Amino acid sequence: MSHRYPDPHGTGEQPENEPAADGYADYEDAQHPPPPYDGARYDDAGYDDARYEDDQYVHAEAQHAGAHRGTQHQEAAPAVQHFFAAEEAAPSRRSRRPSREKQRRRRRRTIVMIAVLAVFAGAVFGLTVFLRDLLGMNEVKDYPGPGEGTVSFVVQPGDGPLVIGNNLASQDIVASSKKFVEVFQQESQGREIQPGTFEMRYQMSSSGALDALLGDGGTAVHYAAIDRDLRQNESFDKLVEATGIPLEEFTSLAGNPQAFGLPEQAVSLEGYLFPGEYRFPVDTTAEEIITEMVQNAFAALEDAGVTDPAEQYRVLTKASIIQAEAGEADYATVAGAIENRLRADNTETNGLIQSDATVTYGLGRKSYNLTPEEKADTSNRWNTYANPGLPVGPIGSPSVEAIDAAANPADVPYFYWVTVNLDTGETKFSSTLAEHGRYVAEYQQWCGTQEAGRCD
Repeated sequence: MSHRYPDPHGTGEQPENEPAADGYADYEDAQHPPPPYDGARYDDAGYDDARYEDDQYVHAEAQHAGAHRGTQHQEAAPAVQHFFAAEEAAPSRRSRRPSREKQRRRRRRTIVMIAVLAVFAGAVFGLTVFLRDLLGMNEVKDYPGPGEGTVSFVVQPGDGPLVIGNNLASQDIVASSKKFVEVFQQESQGREIQPGTFEMRYQMSSSGALDALLGDGGTAVHYAAIDRDLRQNESFDKLVEATGIPLEEFTSLAGNPQAFGLPEQAVSLEGYLFPGEYRFPVDTTAEEIITEMVQNAFAALEDAGVTDPAEQYRVLTKASIIQAEAGEADYATVAGAIENRLRADNTETNGLIQSDATVTYGLGRKSYNLTPEEKADTSNRWNTYANPGLPVGPIGSPSVEAIDAAANPADVPYFYWVTVNLDTGETKFSSTLAEHGRYVAEYQQWCGTQEAGRCD
C-alpha cells in the first residue's frame, strides 16, 4: 500500500504531477528516516558528531516535520538536498580508509617478510658454521715447515706471545697467531722469548718458529732448516743460504769426516748432517755448525740403542735407504725386507738390495728410472743392483723415525717392495719376484695416467 503526503490544500492526496516536497516517495519512508551517522566512523575525515547533528540533521528534521504540517513545505527541499549532498560527499572521504588499511597490510607483509628472511639467513649461517666444523674447515691452520727464503724478525722488549704471534702471522712467518700461542704454551716449558733480531723463514711451522725464537735474546741469529732425506750438497746449500758462509768452507770440512768423530769407513759427512731446524748465532763458524749437526746424529743413534761406531755407520746407511724408499708408515717393514736381503741364506736376491735410490745417488741425480746399463755398472759403489750388501755409505740425512726402524726392523717374510702410487705413497710388499712383477705393472699402469715426467 502506498501512502502519499497530504497536499497543502488538505485534500489528502498529492497531485500526480507534483513531486514530494522532501524527496521521499512513500509516507512509510518518511516515518523511518535514515539512521543518524556515527561520527566515530568519520573522525579521520574531520567530522564532528555534535555539530553535524545540531546544525544539519536536527534542522533537517525540523524542516521535514514542518512539511507534514504544511507550513514549511517549500523550504524543506534545500535542507534535504543539503543532507543528501553531505551523504554523497561522505563516500569520497570514506574511500580513503581502505587505502590506509592497504598500506597497513603492506607494512605488515613487509615486516613479516623481513622476519622470515632474517630467520632464513640465520639458519643458513648456522648450517654453514656446522658444516665447516664438521669438515674441519674451522681448525687452526699451520704451515708444515720448514719454510722458505729468509726474513729478519724483531722481538721488542715487553712483547708477549700474543704480540709475537700476531707479528709473525702478519709477516707470513707462521700461518696463525692462535696456533703459535698454543704451541708456545705447550712447548716453551717456562722459557721466555727474549728481545732481539732473528733471521727466520717465510711459512715456517709454529713449532719451528718457536724453536728459532727461544734462546739468548738481543742478538741476531741465522735460521736453517735441514729437511730429512737431503743429500750433503743440498744441506750445504741450505746452510750457505741461511748463514752467508761460503760453500767452500763446508765442502773443505767434509773432506775430513773423521775430524768430527765419524768411523774410518765414512767417505764424507753424508748421513750425519742431522735434519732439523737450527738457530745459529751470526758469528758461528762452519766447523761449529757441522759439529752441532753431527752430534745430533750421534744422539739419535744412541737413543735408538746403537752405540758401536761401526754399527752406527751401518744403521745410518740402511736408515738413509729406508728414508728414500718408503713412507714413514712403512719404515719398519722396508727395514725388515732389507734385513732379509742382507742375510747370508738369502737365495731370493742373493744379497742384492736392488735399490733405485742408491744407484741414482752414485750417478749424482734423483730419478725413478734406470737403464739396464746403469743397473749393471759395478763401478758405481752405491749400485746395489750390481754390488751385494750395503753401499759404501749413507745416501742422505735420515730422520729419527728412519734410524729407529733401521735399528729395530720388523720381522716380515718380504724381499720386495714397490710404491704403486707416488701421490698416496701406497707401497706393496711381496716374497717372490713373480708377485713383485705384478705390483711393478700396477705402478707402471698408474704412471701411464700421469703427466709426462711424473715418474722419471
